[in-house]
Amino acid sequence: MSRTAQDYIKQHLGAYHPQTLIILGSGLGRLGEQIEAPVFIDYKDIPSWPQSTVAGHQGRLIAGQIEGKEVLCMQGRFHLYEGHAPQVIKDVMTTFKALGIKNLIVTNAAGSLKKDMAPGSIMLITDHINFSGKNPLIGVNDDSQGPRFPVMSEAYTPAFQEKIKKIAKEENITLKEGVYLMVLGPNFETAAEIRAFQILGADAVGMSTVPEVLSAVYCGFNILGLSVITNFGTGLASDFHGHEETLAQADKAAQNLTKLVRRFVKEI
Repeated sequence: MSRTAQDYIKQHLGAYHPQTLIILGSGLGRLGEQIEAPVFIDYKDIPSWPQSTVAGHQGRLIAGQIEGKEVLCMQGRFHLYEGHAPQVIKDVMTTFKALGIKNLIVTNAAGSLKKDMAPGSIMLITDHINFSGKNPLIGVNDDSQGPRFPVMSEAYTPAFQEKIKKIAKEENITLKEGVYLMVLGPNFETAAEIRAFQILGADAVGMSTVPEVLSAVYCGFNILGLSVITNFGTGLASDFHGHEETLAQADKAAQNLTKLVRRFVKEI
């Protein structure tokens, strides 16, 4: 990403110097609407910045405060199935690093691979499987931005996991835990693929998040990952699922997700 994008964002942040970035997935933009004293920066106005084209993603940055803490929010992310090169996501994250970001809260909408994790659940991501065949870190490495071979043994920061579990217990919100598997998309998975992913040890499947987390680990960020379960994987339920269902179920879970993230931001 060009320095022009970095300079443009920095200029429009004004007095804000956020250290926490929140990425909101499909239908989860409600939290962005609760940011106090917001400053909006449309993706289309940022030089050389990629665009978000999926329904449920507004396509803008929001800077402001949550519970007295300064945050920067991506209200709309970039999916590889939109045609973006994986390296674009790395460039976006290194731009945020240059702006002073140190913590990442990443959310997504995902399909459940477990019958006891129904739509409307929230899952803490404890680990992931990259089944997309893509990696944003491929290419010539700039050692000033991050290591050539990032270690992924604790990609999702253990201390952040413990904190969100404690918050969920205190708020009486059920928080599932599991492994997130990323596919490239944009199609929903076949029943055979869902069975294969269960064998691999995945608990939820989606089309995002992993490139962002790989890039965030590369940048040295602390990371919290949360999935809103919007549907059962193909073959686990008789009901048809599509993008409209994804948005509807995400909206139902948004209230609990918002409560969890607000408290988490306040306490980090």
